[in-house]
Amino acid sequence: MKQQNENEESNAVSVSVQSDRTFLATEPIGKLLAKLALPTIAAQLINMLYNIVDRIYIGHIPGIGTDALAGVGVTTSLVILISSFSAIVGGGGAPLAAIALGQGDRSRAGKILGNGFILLILFPLFTSLIAYTFMEPILLFTGASENTLEYAVNYLSIYLLGTIFVEISTGLNSFINAQGRPAIAMYSVLIGALLNIVLDPIFIFWLDMGVKGAALATVLSQACSAVWVLTFLFSRHASLPLEKRYMALNREIILSIFALGVSPFIMASTESLVGFVLNSSLKDFGDIYVSALTILQSAMQFASVPLTGFAQGFVPIVSYNYGHGDKQRVKDCFRVALITMFSFNLLLMLFMILFPSTVASAFTSDERLIETVRWAMPVFLGGMTIFGLQRACQNMFVALGQAKISIFIALLRKAILLIPLALILPHFMGVAGVYAAEAISDATAAIC
Repeated sequence: MKQQNENEESNAVSVSVQSDRTFLATEPIGKLLAKLALPTIAAQLINMLYNIVDRIYIGHIPGIGTDALAGVGVTTSLVILISSFSAIVGGGGAPLAAIALGQGDRSRAGKILGNGFILLILFPLFTSLIAYTFMEPILLFTGASENTLEYAVNYLSIYLLGTIFVEISTGLNSFINAQGRPAIAMYSVLIGALLNIVLDPIFIFWLDMGVKGAALATVLSQACSAVWVLTFLFSRHASLPLEKRYMALNREIILSIFALGVSPFIMASTESLVGFVLNSSLKDFGDIYVSALTILQSAMQFASVPLTGFAQGFVPIVSYNYGHGDKQRVKDCFRVALITMFSFNLLLMLFMILFPSTVASAFTSDERLIETVRWAMPVFLGGMTIFGLQRACQNMFVALGQAKISIFIALLRKAILLIPLALILPHFMGVAGVYAAEAISDATAAIC
């Protein structure tokens, strides 16, 4: 009887869900990609401001800016590792929910969303406890020095209090995109980012809290984003709402989320591992090179973040049409995505390689640090010129539910190539070898 009721309910709501999502199967690909991808790109760019604005303000703190920038840069790897758990739910659950909706199975889609929400609550409780317990040893291992450890601890000890908001806002936003509502997802990020921009100078300079103020501003901003996301998903405006009856943990649902979500998780978490290796290698050459890496990685985000946003726009289209059985439409979408992501990434990387001092000046007024970035930028970003190819393919396999292939692509660039190169090349090239490892691995992975 329970199963019959669920089937009847699924059939009853299928008409309304279909009316909400038919455009994914009928609108022209170019128009549809613009409709879904542009808001998600904007959302990702706005979200990037959380870290970028923090670093810009911190880098200009009088007297301590360069060391403080290195300290916060060291925390980035741990922050990425903790946040990457949201990719299991967002990157694994959202495509599965989109596929289920394309197949007309609304009950399964609801269970995927409900179970994903519970996982996003459990993940930060586990990760934050470990991070607090072993904070200083981890930071020292990953590149903090006696000069920068204080700033790293001050920032991270406050930031960890808000990781649950980060997990919820980033993990569940993908489910809003999967419903074909990218504007709502963009607003959630916009609210937090704008609030962060306003609060940063107040806490850092006016209240004289330094890096602690930057962390507090980020936590409060992310909390507001999380409230926005939950308010929408619990409302009647969501075509796939978050419902209490679907939150009971289901082993089969959780395993399916992990099976697909492990690829974007590996892609995000290995970024953290790369940060650990790069920072610890650069520490041997001096703190200024760690500060330079913070700026270089921020510059890289200006390209990689919009690519992520575009991917979040085309993944629901591919997933829905794949579940709907329209393979030609899937191929057409991928072709447009591949050309767009490659071209955008190439142009932006060339600009940064040609004008590195301009980029560095936004983060610091320290002439020695600007000069370090000037020669390191072309070495570091050279391989990123063709990286749009890799990102398009990686996300395409996720959209199709091809977990094994996407996992290999995720591992190839970072675990198989970048980490060994970052440990080996400095013995032959000095500090430049650490930066060159990024370029070589990026180009090799994209070609493969």
